[in-house]
Amino acid sequence: MKKFLSILVSVIVIVAVIYFSFIYFATFSEGVRSGELIKISKKGILFKTWEGEISQGISGAQIFSFSVEKNNKQVIEDLKNYQGHYVKVDYVERYKTLFWLGDTKYFITKVTQEDSPHFRTKNNK
Repeated sequence: MKKFLSILVSVIVIVAVIYFSFIYFATFSEGVRSGELIKISKKGILFKTWEGEISQGISGAQIFSFSVEKNNKQVIEDLKNYQGHYVKVDYVERYKTLFWLGDTKYFITKVTQEDSPHFRTKNNK
């Protein structure tokens, strides 16, 4: 009976490790999106996560919600600095998310400020 229980517990632990490793490391897609950065905030009760939104249309009808891993400090600082500006973000999409990583399946890996295609500026003639 002890041997059966130890094998069962071992199998459960191995399956759990494989499942969580797959969720954390496997990416469904990766890409680039751009729009006006309208929100970046740290939220949560037990696990604080960084969440943000980009408006991809003039009326704000298309909103891209994303998360940022807290160990990606440069991206968080860039997002704070670019609040209200037009930005381009590189992201990876995971199959699922873990509650301590963020609310969405989209995780930002890089952010750069861009000229808005909606308004003419000195750099965008």
